[in-house]
Amino acid sequence: MSASGTAAAGQVEHMLRQVTPGRLDSYEQLLQALADGRIWMLLWHGTAGSPDAQYGNMEVDGLGYAPCVTSAQELSASGWNRAHELITGRDIARALFPDRWGIWLNPHAPDGGVGIPWLDLRRIATGLDRMPAGPLRLSEPAIEIPQFYALLSHNAHRTPAVRALRRAWVQPALGAPYLAIGLDLYDTGRPSVDAVRAMMQQSIGVVPDGLPVSTVSMSDEYDPVAMWLRANSRPFYDREAHAQAGPPPTAAPGYGYPPSQLH
Repeated sequence: MSASGTAAAGQVEHMLRQVTPGRLDSYEQLLQALADGRIWMLLWHGTAGSPDAQYGNMEVDGLGYAPCVTSAQELSASGWNRAHELITGRDIARALFPDRWGIWLNPHAPDGGVGIPWLDLRRIATGLDRMPAGPLRLSEPAIEIPQFYALLSHNAHRTPAVRALRRAWVQPALGAPYLAIGLDLYDTGRPSVDAVRAMMQQSIGVVPDGLPVSTVSMSDEYDPVAMWLRANSRPFYDREAHAQAGPPPTAAPGYGYPPSQLH
């Protein structure tokens, strides 16, 4: 391994030691270290790069994880006597999250190690600064902004690409809460996306100052906000139904994350 690779791996181990219950800031720093660092994935079958290579697997709180270690020293301490694969955190994140697999760092350690659920691997793969830190708390928005919803619904009706709109109040584990608008589109081609972006720009001006608003595609099967909206909400604008929806049930805190992640 290069000197930079060794340093990055050392940073992963350093941040792993800082993670304790309730310290979501240190967990977030661990994710940042993983994005740039390398880990040793444990192979249950095959060898690194071979067609039959298969990662180990374990299940915790109903979610699947592939075990790995954070250094050659930890590999030796684990007693693993099969093959392994040295890979960057970002590359393994891209490989595993589409199948909803996370990774578990140093499961042999006395404290049991630390699990990184697939939703956080998705954040590593696509950019930690682009997505809110979980676990997320999601609910029906309590803030009353009827003028915004009316104007947005009016503009949506004039935007043929829009099938329906949903809404959620999102409270990230770190950072400010915000209003999320779920966009259900007939197609996601560039003309449709541009038209919807213009629709939002035409509507956002009536939002009260200081209220952050974000959008999420309802076609994104991996986004936790879109997952919650599909399971727990009805549209406030529906081109086909022309009906307003009542308030949906509130989801349990941490939707999309294992209970052990909540502190």
